Amino acid sequence: MLSKFIPGIQGAAGFCYHINSIFAANLKFTQMEHTNPIQEAKRYLDNAKEILSTKAGKDGDYYSDSKYVKMAGDTAWKGALIALDSVFNVKKQPRQRVSIEDYKVAVAKRNKQMLTHVNEGYHILHLAMGYDGTKIYKVCQAGLEEASKIIEWCQTNTASKK
Repeated sequence: MLSKFIPGIQGAAGFCYHINSIFAANLKFTQMEHTNPIQEAKRYLDNAKEILSTKAGKDGDYYSDSKYVKMAGDTAWKGALIALDSVFNVKKQPRQRVSIEDYKVAVAKRNKQMLTHVNEGYHILHLAMGYDGTKIYKVCQAGLEEASKIIEWCQTNTASKK
């Protein structure tokens, strides 16, 4: 029956084997391509900037489409978290996500000044952009700048950690 949909695959066992081989190949490719978390974080930030510049539609001092502002904010914040994860060993509890409070505690122990950037990055990128979809150009640029500062700090502290 499955052979109607996937030529060359006979039965459910063949289908499962084919799907597993695709997942294994994709997982291997992903792991090989992005082994450096700082480079990955920078890639996320670049993607966020690209989303804003090509899709959000800047109109004077505002963006015209909040859908893409939300997408860019979430992408930039994820990049900042990837960078923070490379420096801090923030463990999640079973069946729970890591809280922003866990990151704040870890950062505060190491550098109080960086805590300000994490707080502002969270409020601008995750809340104002990611949830609210603020269209104010200067707010969005400030959020991207905070993400950049977080990533740069993590890059410096990852290198000194080794």
